[in-house]
Amino acid sequence: MKKSKRTDRKGSIHIQSTFNNTLITVSDAQGACVCWSSAGLVGFKGAKKGTPFAAGMAAEKVAQLAKDQGMKQVDVFVKGPGAGRETAIRALEAAGLQITSIQDVTGIPHNGCRPPKRRRV
Repeated sequence: MKKSKRTDRKGSIHIQSTFNNTLITVSDAQGACVCWSSAGLVGFKGAKKGTPFAAGMAAEKVAQLAKDQGMKQVDVFVKGPGAGRETAIRALEAAGLQITSIQDVTGIPHNGCRPPKRRRV
């Protein structure tokens, strides 16, 4: 039994870019996950997963999967400090998805963790 094609033309793409990997998730208008990809899933291992090239490859793959599901317009939400942020967005645009908005949703600490004690020499 084959999956039925979804016809949502508009959706959202969440890019989580860490120093070690880049995760890209595509969801429809209701928030349900349509498809996802990561630098590790594309075939990169170890330190190569954190590179911009790996993020671009993951974005190309996820864009193709989203287009196969019938998606045309996407809102992009970027999270994290990694190297693959910009490259992933460029790859999504190059793959033919129309990006309507880009938002940075990186969390900011409200005073965060306690710093390490002062070094005495």
